[in-house]
Amino acid sequence: MTIHAAVIQKLLSTNAHLGRRVAAHHFKIYSCGSRNAMTIIDSDKTLICLRNACNFIGNLVRLKGRFLFVNTNTLFDEIIEEMTKAIGIKNDKSWRLGGFLTNSSSPKKFRGRNKKLNLGAIHAPDCVVIFDTERKSSVILEAERLQVPIVGLVDSSMPWETYKKITYPVPANDSVQFVYLFCNLITKTFLYEQRKMKAAQGADDSTAGTREDDLQIETASKRGKIFVLPYESLQPAPEDVSDLKQLLDKVVVLKFNGRLGTNMGLNGPKSTIEVQNGMTCLDLVINQIESLNAKYGCDIPLLLANTVNTHDSTLKVLQQHTNKNIHAFLQSEEYEDDSDEAPHQDRMYASSHSEVYLSLKNSGKLDVLLSQGKEYILVLNSDNLAQVIEPKIISHLVQNNIETCMEVMPASSDLEVKEVPSHEGKYESKENLKFTDTVWVSMNSIESLMHSSLVESSAISEFFDQASAISVPKSRYLPVEATSDLLLYQSDLYSFDEGIPTRSSARTNPADPLIELGPEFADVTEFHGRFKSMPSIIELDALEVTGDVWFGSDVTLKGKVSIHARPDVKMVIPDGAVLENRMITRPRDIEGPL
Repeated sequence: MTIHAAVIQKLLSTNAHLGRRVAAHHFKIYSCGSRNAMTIIDSDKTLICLRNACNFIGNLVRLKGRFLFVNTNTLFDEIIEEMTKAIGIKNDKSWRLGGFLTNSSSPKKFRGRNKKLNLGAIHAPDCVVIFDTERKSSVILEAERLQVPIVGLVDSSMPWETYKKITYPVPANDSVQFVYLFCNLITKTFLYEQRKMKAAQGADDSTAGTREDDLQIETASKRGKIFVLPYESLQPAPEDVSDLKQLLDKVVVLKFNGRLGTNMGLNGPKSTIEVQNGMTCLDLVINQIESLNAKYGCDIPLLLANTVNTHDSTLKVLQQHTNKNIHAFLQSEEYEDDSDEAPHQDRMYASSHSEVYLSLKNSGKLDVLLSQGKEYILVLNSDNLAQVIEPKIISHLVQNNIETCMEVMPASSDLEVKEVPSHEGKYESKENLKFTDTVWVSMNSIESLMHSSLVESSAISEFFDQASAISVPKSRYLPVEATSDLLLYQSDLYSFDEGIPTRSSARTNPADPLIELGPEFADVTEFHGRFKSMPSIIELDALEVTGDVWFGSDVTLKGKVSIHARPDVKMVIPDGAVLENRMITRPRDIEGPL
């Protein structure tokens, strides 16, 4: 492979060639056609513009010019910060004050009641480098008035009024991966020119050599960390029904339906376990999607990736959902759940993702979905009853052109007080996060990945390593892992309207009760047999049950309740019993004051 081909492949891996829409006339010089109403940017032209921009930056470094780096997208903050540290330039953010360039010649002084603020004159930069020209900022207009050269990323959706002000445009998709690559090139350009200047001045450069030459901006997302944005900081979804319909029509739901319910005594798929009122996990997902389709007039398809052991049982459930946009297909490889062997945050099932994406591509389904205007796949890896399509999340992904995004939570209750501030995101260690097995993936990135020659599990894993994340509230993660979860969802604590779980407003404690049931309750059939009716747990904080225990009807549990039956002793909780902050170890303990 030639050096040119290797560089072009690197650009393609960052999705630099994907434009946002069909190019306007002034951008067509950088495009090589369009597909699915999206411009395909010519990577050769991108490479040429990158070289021109880096040559200009290198010349200014030799002349000791002043640089101003402008980033209007918070997703790039960490990358820009690391770059400015590496090249020894202060990351000046005073540009956020409108007019700071054009008014720099007239310093201002302000005096308040308690302090004095002095805004002195600043030196105009010799070059402005802007990383997200799509975002509104007065810097471009001010720099153009002062005739300061501008280096900026441009996309096919940029209007002519902004484009004509960019001196050195770099046509590319402003993804996080490409911004990282661009900053890496700027860093190496700076370091190379700085070493040449030191050598010319006779400085001792023996300690600078190899390490700086190989220096790359080690963003926290590369190893062991991921960029996490709080759910609360997302912008609200459009209120107009037509806009919401247009947004939801971009979504496809893909559910990995290969997990068996053997740990709960079920021979079929776990998704066919009855949750409430005869509704299974799969029924609830289907009802959620159909309620959105009916409410907004959209068409969200559901794809079910089955295995040999789950396919037939799933088709029986789907017989109750005829004339719906549901497509079940069989994976050629067996789906293995290694949840007991691998840490939860590492279980992204790379081999299954690769297998399913290849199946979609080879069967032609991927091309059909792209032709229908679909842009994102919501991938559901587990039986999470709260995996609801959230318009606010899909709106965030579309607006910021994000390729891959995971939904995460703090790994433990101790971390809940350390959540990311509501106004901004930051990089978090994966060890401190719990992945909810819910992933949003751009369909264009899937197609690019499938076109490449690297479709092994390692490539898929690397693809997900580059993802960002959204820290979602606990209400978006209601898994069905054991019969103790069924007790939560089948009690009076939760109700399901149109497949969407809703917690009772009568409960004042924001956390769900902690429920631990002994091995006697592990089998789902045995579990149902031990309850005449599900107890009321609205005021329950914790429940622990071990031994041969049976519950009558209309039982109410409050506070912390522990029930431990001794070996060979059958313990029956009578009908209508109210247990509050009780520990019961013998049948006569039930007869005490309740």
